[in-house]
Amino acid sequence: MKLATGMQTFVLEGEFIPMIQLLKAMNWVEHGGMAQHVVAEGLVKYNGVVDYRKRLKVRRGDIVELEDMKVQVL
Repeated sequence: MKLATGMQTFVLEGEFIPMIQLLKAMNWVEHGGMAQHVVAEGLVKYNGVVDYRKRLKVRRGDIVELEDMKVQVL
């Protein structure tokens, strides 16, 4: 699996991680309230599409973006 330049990776330990927990784990937000806010404002892309679901289950192979940051879940 080839990663795009500048893309970070996150190694998933279970079957999935909720979107807001991933944002916190990546240190892209300071707390859960901020994570919920950026999702609700449409600032987060899930596999290239803006997604407003805070409890979205992010799984292996998914790509999440926030501003100029991008992570692929492995």
